[in-house]
Amino acid sequence: MDTNAIAAPLTIAYSPCPNDTFVFDAWAHGRVPGAAAPEVTFADIDVTNGMAERGELDVLKVSYAVLPWVLEEYALLPCGGALGRGCGPLVLIREAGEPAALSGKRVAVPSERSTAYLLFRLWAATEVPGGVGEIVVLPFHEIMPAVRDGAVDAGLVIHEARFTYQEYGLHSLADMGEHWEATTGLPIPLGAIIAKRSLGAERLRALADTISTSVRMAWKDPSASKPYVLEHAQEMDPAVAEQHIGLYVNEFTEELGADGYAAVRGLLTRAADEGLVPPLGPDALAFP
Repeated sequence: MDTNAIAAPLTIAYSPCPNDTFVFDAWAHGRVPGAAAPEVTFADIDVTNGMAERGELDVLKVSYAVLPWVLEEYALLPCGGALGRGCGPLVLIREAGEPAALSGKRVAVPSERSTAYLLFRLWAATEVPGGVGEIVVLPFHEIMPAVRDGAVDAGLVIHEARFTYQEYGLHSLADMGEHWEATTGLPIPLGAIIAKRSLGAERLRALADTISTSVRMAWKDPSASKPYVLEHAQEMDPAVAEQHIGLYVNEFTEELGADGYAAVRGLLTRAADEGLVPPLGPDALAFP
């Protein structure tokens, strides 16, 4: 690594979720050789998506769904993000039923610029006759209570809700990840790490090296990141935090690789075909 290329401070925003704090712990605490500790802001993904669209901060964790709007100013980094298998968003309902039951119904989602929402829309286009009704955007932590209390008919949830939705007396109607994997054979693209192109190619490459190193250091000594993870997941059971990390931090976090890039382009191409996002240029995902 060129230690001078990334020595100056960088502003970065990522979520307080266990997968992000696990991935960035070593870098955030100055343990990656030659890399200055970044200036960290914690924010939920819908907030960081907005930051990216406004061009705020040097480095951001965002939904893959927002890439078509921000890739002119930001480059997709080949590491640090969240892709995987068996880790897709779920559609939750109060009573067990079939997908057709969602026809014309109110569905709560965490963001209309989220990857979860794109996966949901692609699923609903083939599985819900006539399509769903009103889409209601709610903060992530309000979705399961809203479904439980009847404020909405169904909710689209992500992350640790996979492990906790039964506590709300809810049922899983469909797994968006299962549908995506069954129809494409590709991993599920969820969250991306992007950085400003104005940093320059050399610094972007050094940044990617730093993040990959931070991931490997977390794997080598998981106990080192535990205080940071639990500090920012205060309401989460430590066992759930470990499950969360195990599900969302994997080989694609260290390096997107051919399957990772194919998954991202496949999602955004399908979404563009459905008119959900602007089309990508041929080199939009290329890393400097």
